[in-house]
Amino acid sequence: MQRQDVIPSLVLSGYALGRIAAQDAGNDAPAAQWRVLNLLERSGPRRVGELAAAARTTQPGMTRLVGVLERDGLVLRSPVAEDSRATAVAITEAGSDALQAWRAEFRDTLAPRFAELADEDWSILTRAAEILAAHTTNDPTGAAQ
Repeated sequence: MQRQDVIPSLVLSGYALGRIAAQDAGNDAPAAQWRVLNLLERSGPRRVGELAAAARTTQPGMTRLVGVLERDGLVLRSPVAEDSRATAVAITEAGSDALQAWRAEFRDTLAPRFAELADEDWSILTRAAEILAAHTTNDPTGAAQ
């Protein structure tokens, strides 16, 4: 595999792992919910438009998702001091707890698929995860993801 082919392979494998984990765990929450909660946990409060852009969805779609998350107590909307028309969305403690539980559920669901890996392979995956995390923290323009 050539260098430039590795990145799409990683992305598609990541999507596949997410689908498999959700199906095997019976988790029926939309993947967008976990992406939004993860983004809010990592980067702090965001406006709905910023969340929509980061999730590559429409603002009305994100507004609906934020409404569901707020109803479930996972996020909280509050006014933006600089712009009285805007609201910021922040993750709540319940949202962080749900995100942690989701991560544990996926970890436990996927663990058997990797149980036979040698220590060397675990070291490689650990390093790959570190590299991916370092290169997904900010987009090329410097805006936090």
